[in-house]
Amino acid sequence: MKILGIDTSSKFLGIALTDGSTLIREEMHLLERRHSSLLVIKIKEMLEKVDFSIDDVDAFVIGLGPGSFTGLRIGVSAVKGFGIATDKPCIGVPSIDALALNVDEENKLIVPIIDAKRQQVYSAIYQKKKNRLVRKTKHLLLKPEDLIRKVKDSAVFLGDGIDPCLYREKIERLSKNAMFLDEGFWYPKASSLIKLALSKIDKYKKTDLAKLRPIYLYAKDCQVRK
Repeated sequence: MKILGIDTSSKFLGIALTDGSTLIREEMHLLERRHSSLLVIKIKEMLEKVDFSIDDVDAFVIGLGPGSFTGLRIGVSAVKGFGIATDKPCIGVPSIDALALNVDEENKLIVPIIDAKRQQVYSAIYQKKKNRLVRKTKHLLLKPEDLIRKVKDSAVFLGDGIDPCLYREKIERLSKNAMFLDEGFWYPKASSLIKLALSKIDKYKKTDLAKLRPIYLYAKDCQVRK
């Protein structure tokens, strides 16, 4: 089964094509705010490199965030369009869960931190046991210091929220046993989305596209000021 994974939750576009659990090709493109103009183009280019077309894809997996409001809307809308055009299953997976898979450490807590603006972060607390990722909290939107109070043991932190210009110093001050991953591990991989979706795909013979929605943790009005 050929599966196309797409993530638009960050400034990067992540795309991957697998045959079941076997990776065929994966790419990351720094698009910043150009997802709307380049998403379909980059997907088409990647598929052409391996002699595939969108009609050859058997299922689509999209990252649901949390993350960039605009990027998420563009990604989910694109996958809905692919689903309508091809009548193939479309599965949504939290991008932050895929981000946690970037950590190989067993037993230590895994804490992705994504900058949510307005002095808040998106996060959740995970742990890997016997190579299985377990999420120990719900998806969170909160102040960094409130998150650190929830981290009781030594932990691995990753995500753009640990940038030295953002919250790294605060984490170092409040968490005694903090370990930080390099910037190359700060963003979710599309192949990780597919890995998390594999067990669900067989159940999605027909997708209710109306239920495929991004994860918005802010209030509905998002409190955005012009």
